[in-house]
Amino acid sequence: MNAKRILQFLRDVSANNNRPWFQAHKDEYLAVKADFEADIAKAILRIAEFDPSVAHITVKDATYRFYRDTRFSPDKSPYKNHIGAYIAAHGKKALHGGYYIHLEPGNCLLSCGNYWLPTNILTSCRNEIMANIDQWRSCVENDEFLRMFGRPCQGGWGSEKGFGLEYLKTAPAGFPRDYEFIDYLRLKNYCCWKKVPETFFEGEQWMDEMVRVFKVGKPMMDFANAVIDDYE
Repeated sequence: MNAKRILQFLRDVSANNNRPWFQAHKDEYLAVKADFEADIAKAILRIAEFDPSVAHITVKDATYRFYRDTRFSPDKSPYKNHIGAYIAAHGKKALHGGYYIHLEPGNCLLSCGNYWLPTNILTSCRNEIMANIDQWRSCVENDEFLRMFGRPCQGGWGSEKGFGLEYLKTAPAGFPRDYEFIDYLRLKNYCCWKKVPETFFEGEQWMDEMVRVFKVGKPMMDFANAVIDDYE
């Protein structure tokens, strides 16, 4: 994909986030959108090679509207400053985790896992981790995972890498505070990510690295999805 063109368009949108400017540059938006979606179609096929559960997903299933929902936001800017795709077996609105590709000036990244879980499912995930801690640790404490994403509760979305977007300051209610692996129970989601340079998505070679990143995160995601799927 022509990531340089896409990111420049996103910069231009950020500097001119209004409907008159966007309408005047609608052709550029449509060209950027088509370029991005063409590579997402290829990415779905590549991911399906090691995770057949997403083989049925279409580009439309994975991509988002570029128009922001401003109804409940103090920021009334009509357009997003990023473009992304969430390739998940149960669809982008489901709790079941998936694979996320994100292009944004200064904040391009790859991520996999789930991004929001209600309390009852979180509690079940935490109980499952405690009951199968050795299996869980094999997913998130192996050298590849630690090198790629790091340890839990140590970074935010703007960090170079991370494991857990949000986490509690202390142990969750009903769980022992002195548990040896309490950081895994403090997580409010099971998401890992790796920031990549803006040049990362140029051409098609980036998909080889995408596959490598997602394969490292997949065992952790599969562990959580096995619990989440009982509720969907």
